[in-house]
Amino acid sequence: MKLLKVGIIGQGRSGHDIHAKTLKGLPELFEIAAVSDYEVSYRKRAEEEFGCEAYEDYKQLFEREDLDLIVNASPSHLHVPITLECLEHGFHVLCEKPLARTAEEVDTLIDAASRAGKLLTIFQQSRYSPAFQQIMEVVGSGVLGRIVQVSISFNGFARRWDWQTLQANNGGNLLNTGPHPLDQALQLFGTDSMPEIMCFMDRVNTFGDAEDYVKLIMHKNNHPLLDLEITSCDAYPGTTYRIQAQYGGISGTGTKLNWKYFRPEEAPEQQLIRTPLKHADGSPAYGSETLPWIEKQWELPEEQKDMLGHVCRTFYGKLHAALVNGEPLDITPQQVRQQIAVIEECHRQNPLPRL
Repeated sequence: MKLLKVGIIGQGRSGHDIHAKTLKGLPELFEIAAVSDYEVSYRKRAEEEFGCEAYEDYKQLFEREDLDLIVNASPSHLHVPITLECLEHGFHVLCEKPLARTAEEVDTLIDAASRAGKLLTIFQQSRYSPAFQQIMEVVGSGVLGRIVQVSISFNGFARRWDWQTLQANNGGNLLNTGPHPLDQALQLFGTDSMPEIMCFMDRVNTFGDAEDYVKLIMHKNNHPLLDLEITSCDAYPGTTYRIQAQYGGISGTGTKLNWKYFRPEEAPEQQLIRTPLKHADGSPAYGSETLPWIEKQWELPEEQKDMLGHVCRTFYGKLHAALVNGEPLDITPQQVRQQIAVIEECHRQNPLPRL
């Protein structure tokens, strides 16, 4: 198994707590060779914890010839310029979400990756959520028939006052949290075209100037309607996923799902009656039937209880296979371009005043 040497830009909550810890847990696949961060304490921590080189300026990584991959875990508003620099210096790049603020910026990065002949991917690890994978399996089996509506709610109640609450930093719920449910929803919608978009965003409890409430509706003929909520104003969050379909549906969270469906060939035979329904005695009746429901349930396996660790390891395992064996990426910049185009339109429809 080829060991890939990695450089990580940023050693904050994402760069250290997610990427570095995941890579350290995959010693047969990756080695953390170098990191960069402007915080002295973060650099010292990385040197002690990972035995790697640590630089104040990320540009010093470009001087190394041993790096197989650079992970861009810089602040969100720096994702585009730093990723572009990495590609232009001839490195494969994994960029944290959100990849960009506009679809045009994504096009610039796709072109740069093509010119450099390098791989560009985005850390949309929630694509590998066990619950979402189970949903995709059920939907893909066809037992639900045509999917009518997909509702996804990544809700909670929280006040926030850090740098990710500022529009200037590409903050707000849609760019911070939104890439996860939006990526999942678009997988169920289809990545071949753009949906029609109606979005409402509000700034409620945040101390910054970016939104902390998002309601997003997407639709297109012959596609399911997508209903997304990404809000920090929900004191009673409940179901994460609800799918309505022709023969049944799915309901549940990231740890437990229920779904039921009937087989149309086993259902009572019915035909349209254009006159009011009556009982045998002639009294008025309401149409009702007993469908032969098949009900199933899924719960998160014990070995996947560390859900973040599981999805991160899965992502990096697939990335290793792409870099070493040339296997196709599951998560491509072209797919993420669709997501960013949706986000861009949501912001266009909801201009919020800036601080």
